[in-house]
Amino acid sequence: CISFYAMLYSHTLSSLNTYVSTVNFFRHISRKSSECSKPSTRKTKLKEKRKMNQKVRYLVHAAAIAALYVVLTFLANALGLANYAVQLRFSEALTILPFFTPAAIPGLTVGCLLSNILTGCALPDIIFGTIATLIGAIFTYLLRKNKWLAPVPPILANTIIVPFVLLYAYGIQPIWLSFITVGAGEILSCGVLGLLLLNLLNKYRYQIFGEK
Repeated sequence: CISFYAMLYSHTLSSLNTYVSTVNFFRHISRKSSECSKPSTRKTKLKEKRKMNQKVRYLVHAAAIAALYVVLTFLANALGLANYAVQLRFSEALTILPFFTPAAIPGLTVGCLLSNILTGCALPDIIFGTIATLIGAIFTYLLRKNKWLAPVPPILANTIIVPFVLLYAYGIQPIWLSFITVGAGEILSCGVLGLLLLNLLNKYRYQIFGEK
């Protein structure tokens, strides 16, 4: 009987030792697995944080550009240069900004929309003027590899679209004169002022826009 209990005790102790060894083995494997996953987890968190920072920066840039566009349009409007046949919007110099960041596309579009609404433009002007700005911004971004082409899309988009808006929304004639006046205003604001702004900002593009 004693030998039976001794044998039972020995088997139980052996089983416990085996169990403990097995548990310790899996703990060791789990710890190693956790240690191996930490670098990837850190990398994932860094990537997520970087993406979040990029989204925040995108929104901030878009909002700032929209606000600046509105302010500069109000300044031109106060001087009688924002609307109608003779247009020299200082805000149009900002149309080169898609060269630096895609955030300028919604920024310019929203800024133009708000500016047209707040300065009392007719509905066709609000709609098609905003579309012209959107088209110009998109193509400026697509042509961003060549800075000298940056002002071309907004100049063409506005020169082609705006004269028809002036004709059908405000009855301004002749249309050929609107092509001249709008085109000249766009060349001055986008081509001259815009390129001056582009060359100035290009020196600090990574500090301001963070785009590489």
